[in-house]
Amino acid sequence: MNHLEEIKRPTKQEQETARKSYNALNAMLERLGSANPEIEIEETKEKIRIPLRVLKLLVKILEATSQGTPISIIPIATEMTTQAAAELLGCSRPHLVKLLEDGEIPFTKVGKHRRVKFEDVMKFKMAKRKEREALLIEIIKGDEELGLYDS
Repeated sequence: MNHLEEIKRPTKQEQETARKSYNALNAMLERLGSANPEIEIEETKEKIRIPLRVLKLLVKILEATSQGTPISIIPIATEMTTQAAAELLGCSRPHLVKLLEDGEIPFTKVGKHRRVKFEDVMKFKMAKRKEREALLIEIIKGDEELGLYDS
């Protein structure tokens, strides 16, 4: 799937199929434990071997799909356009370009165009989330010291 394709919400039928598949696959993986590094599917003419790590990812995809959550899979090393990165961060493209130019997120230039790695955008996003959480904890502690939470 190209990460620039439109991401659509799963249909009710897709959600129901994903729920049933999630329940079955999740139960099977719990029975297997981590002893088997892969499983084989023998219902086809040719045996299909699937690594356990991929099956665990499939379980997460099925769970999200069953809940009606749109999903997208992007390889970690994927380079993104500034527009796609801005959408991932939930900001405007000009704001993202400022972050790039300020050195907040690494980027490369391909001709006149800037490219950012998905992994670098996610690292930035997680760092900002941690900063917000720390700030929120600080605010709550300050409010508690002022007695705003006393009953």
